[in-house]
Amino acid sequence: MKTNQSILIVDDDPAHRLMLKKLLGGWSFDVYEADDGSMAIEKVSQRAFDLILMDIRMLKVSGIEALEQIKVINPAIPVIIMTAYASVETAVNALKKGAYDYLTKPLDFEELKIAIGRATEHSGLKKENQYLRERLGERFDRQSIISQSGAMLKLLETVEQAAKTEATILIIGESGTGKEMIANALHYNSNRKDAPFIKINCAALTETLLESELFGHEKGAFTGADRRKEGKFIQANGGSLFLDEVSEMSAAMQVKLLRVLQERELTRVGGAEVIKIDVRVIAASNKDLKKEMEQKRFREDLFYRLNVVTLNVPPLRERREDVPLLAQHFVQLFAAKNSKSIKGFSPQAMEKLIKYNWPGNVRELMNAVERAVVLSRTKFLDADELSLMMTDSPLAGESNKPYMTGNLPLDEVEKRSILEALDTCGGNKSEAARRLGITRKTLRKKLERYQQGGC
Repeated sequence: MKTNQSILIVDDDPAHRLMLKKLLGGWSFDVYEADDGSMAIEKVSQRAFDLILMDIRMLKVSGIEALEQIKVINPAIPVIIMTAYASVETAVNALKKGAYDYLTKPLDFEELKIAIGRATEHSGLKKENQYLRERLGERFDRQSIISQSGAMLKLLETVEQAAKTEATILIIGESGTGKEMIANALHYNSNRKDAPFIKINCAALTETLLESELFGHEKGAFTGADRRKEGKFIQANGGSLFLDEVSEMSAAMQVKLLRVLQERELTRVGGAEVIKIDVRVIAASNKDLKKEMEQKRFREDLFYRLNVVTLNVPPLRERREDVPLLAQHFVQLFAAKNSKSIKGFSPQAMEKLIKYNWPGNVRELMNAVERAVVLSRTKFLDADELSLMMTDSPLAGESNKPYMTGNLPLDEVEKRSILEALDTCGGNKSEAARRLGITRKTLRKKLERYQQGGC
């Protein structure tokens, strides 16, 4: 049975909330209420809503402040801002912070209905498109690469431009950054998209096996070659060939690859027939090929043959604004895969994800979220569950050297522990007290003493 869509109304005016509750209830929405931005943040951390309708001016936490934190907890929820104090600056600021739309009070009910319809339809289409893209498996297009960072968006513009050409492409990036996904986008947005797209990891095979895999072999070419085999170049004829970790090729294989790229022809191992090929090559490496070339580990002529267009994929630590989007995407993916009703992350968990340096990049984030989903018993993943599989690498902006307590007075050690716990919990006194094993009242008294200058 189809369930109603849920809307959270955030407004410190009880009469306005009551009016909206009756109106939206009449439009077949399930309506929830919050009288301040802080309550809205708490409710979003507890469950997912289809839409949030939120006032800007509230006593404790404003709508803009709440919007920023809500977008960290669950970037997928569309937020429509309401205000009686309309101005261009306010509207632009709200939209920059991630608001879906902007309405002025007193509300025009027809305008409100249209805005809600657009927002929920947009959200529904995003979910449907995500599902369809997952069903397509490896046939990714540009839109399936989840990002809002300037560096990645600029890269994707170059991908879109380069895809339509016949140029050889070199993709450089750390392990786990998504080089293969970029290669997929290049092929499936090219004029060769309906032809084969063949992939091979050059680091996974010995020199002899790699030569046979790439160029094919004749029957009897070597022991065990009991029949002719067509290589990856011939399999990819008319389409694209992705050479992953091309820097791991031996010097001899680099010479053979260079000849194929220059002449657009090859000969099977053990054969004499010259075969013409029409293949676009996309190569990738997690090493700096210029440095490899300087160290004489990679041929200069092959580098320039591959390096017609270079795409540098930034590491995840350089595009932290993508972490919430990717994390939420992986939660939805693995929750569905494991038949769990997990909605997202607690504020503390999301803060930890954003601050972490991700040496394994997107692949490490995906593995971290998958493991947390598998082990979680709640609807929102918390920081403790994430700490189960994240390494001991320091967080962004933090020192890897712990402070020493051996020569400090006991009161100072206690103070540091309390302040650190409070910082870890994002200022949540109740959670900090729980972790410290003290009452909230005790914690409050100690904090008051610290503010007065005492230990």
